[in-house]
Amino acid sequence: MLDFTSDIADDDPSSRTAEPARDNDRVLLDAYSNAVIDVTERVGPAVVRVETGPKVRSARERGGLGSGIVISPDGLVLTNSHVVGSSKEIRLRDNEGFVTDAHVLGVDPDTDLALLRADGARDLRYASLGNSKSLRRGQLVVAIGNPLGFESTVTAGVVSALGRSIRSVSGRTIEDVIQTDAALNPGNSGGPLVSSAAEVIGINTAIINGAQGICFAVASNTAQFVLSEIIRHGYVRRAYIGVAGQTAPIPRRHAVVAGVDNKMGALLAQIEPDSPAAKAGLLPGDVVIRLDSIEINGVDDLIRALDRDRIGRTLAMDVLRLGRLRAIDIYPVERKRAGRQ
Repeated sequence: MLDFTSDIADDDPSSRTAEPARDNDRVLLDAYSNAVIDVTERVGPAVVRVETGPKVRSARERGGLGSGIVISPDGLVLTNSHVVGSSKEIRLRDNEGFVTDAHVLGVDPDTDLALLRADGARDLRYASLGNSKSLRRGQLVVAIGNPLGFESTVTAGVVSALGRSIRSVSGRTIEDVIQTDAALNPGNSGGPLVSSAAEVIGINTAIINGAQGICFAVASNTAQFVLSEIIRHGYVRRAYIGVAGQTAPIPRRHAVVAGVDNKMGALLAQIEPDSPAAKAGLLPGDVVIRLDSIEINGVDDLIRALDRDRIGRTLAMDVLRLGRLRAIDIYPVERKRAGRQ
């Protein structure tokens, strides 16, 4: 009897390609691992643990815990505003265990960012802020922080989506937020989201409890803007007109009569006395549909339009009042500085 086993094995295409396929997988996995390792070694030393509250804690006085990223050798540190909260005692601990006190230079609850300065440390390892506008969906990202108190933890994932909006602790929306599936947990807040080029492209800020792989980071371009404003002014300057409102649909018949295309607008529910809105003649029930040539399709659009560039300028505002279009001139002033409670 003839044995054709060896001949059949030699003619099997899968046997010829299995080994090269395994080699290719190994090369790809090694490249992925090396990229994560390189990012961790370059950025990891710049990540600090942010501790708040008294050094000696009691049952009544509990501190907080989060992460931060050093962005300059003289000790500037970016973190979340909800991490520092109203604490007067803040300490930074690096990955080598060195601890230094820190103080708050400024906070911006509207973007959930805070800028700290280390008191007793100079010539620190630091990371650079990258350009978040260059990000693409599917791009590799690495998150470094102290989740649940486990220091210097590294997780990796991809950019799941760009341009998300989430609600900040102040009630305003944070725009241009990065969604990632890099695993985050309480304690990661304030830590960096890093690209494969070892540039900080986001500050980790939020997770969705109960969800798997849905986490958010404030884009580095937003952080750069907040950073520059805090350094120059101690806070982020924004315009203020003194209204409270909500997003509301515009009845089709009102839109047709007024000759507008808006399906939604910002319905004003309350006007603060002596505010720019009160002085301009705005009334509860007015629906804002345009401000300074910008179409307003809800209260979030109105908030976005009231930026620092519109402080101290007379702006044209279009509102619907009882279904009729009215043109109003309004003069926004600078919003009061957000204080730490």
